[in-house]
Amino acid sequence: MARIAREGLNPKLARLILLIGFRNIMSDPLFRVIEGQYEQFVRDLETIVNIDSSSDLLSGIEAVAAFFQKRLAALGFEIRIQHFGDAGVPCLEAVNKPGDDSFDVMFLGHMDTVFPPGEVAGRPFSISGNKAFGPGVCDMKGGLLVALHALEALHAAGLLNSLNVCVGFNGDEEIGSPTSRPWIRSLAQKSRRVFVFEPCRPGYRFVLCRKGGGWFHVTASGTAAHAGADPHKGANAVVELAHQVIAITGLNDPDTGTTAQVTVINGGDKINIIPALASASVDIRIEKRAQKERVETFFKDLPGNITVPGVTVSVEGSIDHPPMEPDSNTMALWEIIRKTAENVGIETDYIATGGYSDGNYTSAEGTPTIDGMGLVGSNSHRHDEYVELDAVVPMVRIVAGVCRAIIK
Repeated sequence: MARIAREGLNPKLARLILLIGFRNIMSDPLFRVIEGQYEQFVRDLETIVNIDSSSDLLSGIEAVAAFFQKRLAALGFEIRIQHFGDAGVPCLEAVNKPGDDSFDVMFLGHMDTVFPPGEVAGRPFSISGNKAFGPGVCDMKGGLLVALHALEALHAAGLLNSLNVCVGFNGDEEIGSPTSRPWIRSLAQKSRRVFVFEPCRPGYRFVLCRKGGGWFHVTASGTAAHAGADPHKGANAVVELAHQVIAITGLNDPDTGTTAQVTVINGGDKINIIPALASASVDIRIEKRAQKERVETFFKDLPGNITVPGVTVSVEGSIDHPPMEPDSNTMALWEIIRKTAENVGIETDYIATGGYSDGNYTSAEGTPTIDGMGLVGSNSHRHDEYVELDAVVPMVRIVAGVCRAIIK
């Protein structure tokens, strides 16, 4: 209504347009199914939010995986619960056409949260007005359910068999997907497109661009000495590190979207001792893949650029998150999403963000990737994290509608 009003239509005509649109939606069998799923969606949300599933609580992640295993099996999916790494991180892989490794679409999400075991006991799932709260409700258990309910709606409407779908839900995204990353990339290589069910931003803003990046740890090693009696016998690691920090800040480049932030510094033992050791941690973000070589070359060259005699410098780290850069195929997929949202009465937009997701890896494989396909919400990783309940039906309709649109 706000959009129509801004375009100068009188209120009576605006109401008529909205009524026609509503009737069109309700005459659509697929969208009618979704309307009837709302109460079940909320019950499902309460169920999985009330499962503690921090990245280090494997039993909780297993419980979330079991929930989705049962529901997807009822739709005819073949499911494997895989375990990666020495710890055996649970990851759910489900396909509806076993034996056919050419997926029309991959549904990607994560089952772990940032909140520690016991968090649910302190603040379980709750609803206040239009918002639902609880650990991981936004990031990203609401999104996992958008994926599930879209598939259930497609199945109920007799459309699911016309799509080759892969579902990949991992259990270590919140710690950077160290064990599941190769698995995710391998599935992306077999997929024509990827939907990542991280939260849709308020105002129905999807994510098409994410910065890549990584971390570097710079250590300066010098020689300790008495700061008063024999300072000339020392080699001050803190002073050298200060020079290195100034050089690192020179990497910041607004024109290319590169940021270099020194976030943690340590150095020195006592006030009267020349420090023999100092270190700094650096967070790096890049918008373009082409910046990876420039940044990594800079840090590789740091040990050769010493200011304080007698001090040596060592560097660890790398750019291990590739940027998520949309190409023409991604933009064509976005246009399908935009038109589908418009057909259900939702005005959408897309944004760029500096945070990572597993969509960075799928995009790097050259697979068109749209992120933010989950439930509309905000305040991820905070105690006031929430999702908007009146976005449940529209988001499921958008995802299911886009899947119907890509059926050949």
